[in-house]
Amino acid sequence: MKQFENSRLWRVVLTAMLIPLAFVAFWPSPVDQPFQGQLAALLKFLHRHGIPTWLNYTFVEASANVALFVPVGLVSSLAFPSWPWWKIGAFGFLISCCMELGQLLFLHNRFPSPLDLVTNTSGAVIGALLAAAALKQLQARRLPAADL
Repeated sequence: MKQFENSRLWRVVLTAMLIPLAFVAFWPSPVDQPFQGQLAALLKFLHRHGIPTWLNYTFVEASANVALFVPVGLVSSLAFPSWPWWKIGAFGFLISCCMELGQLLFLHNRFPSPLDLVTNTSGAVIGALLAAAALKQLQARRLPAADL
């Protein structure tokens, strides 16, 4: 029963997390637009000082998409504890598909991207795997105490 109560709480947290994610996804213009100039200048500065050129805007944007979905995967794992990591990944993919489809259909200043589907899904999978590893570690710490 306690497991069900905890998963119910995590489902509320997940729902609350999806609200700001929807704002990011459906904002009329790209959310990074106000910072693109500063980011480009920073990247040029870093490249001039030895940072490899593969660390470019595309890499930063893809990394941000992964990072944005890691908490989604982590909290989804707690909200749906019986789901394996791949099901959490599929859930992240579904959320990402809804976001990209919404951008395609409703936002003329936003552009859907297959790379976003991949990076968002990857973030959800990473979050699910991190949750599984953390829960396994917690269970391993509790077992020796139970043997006493």
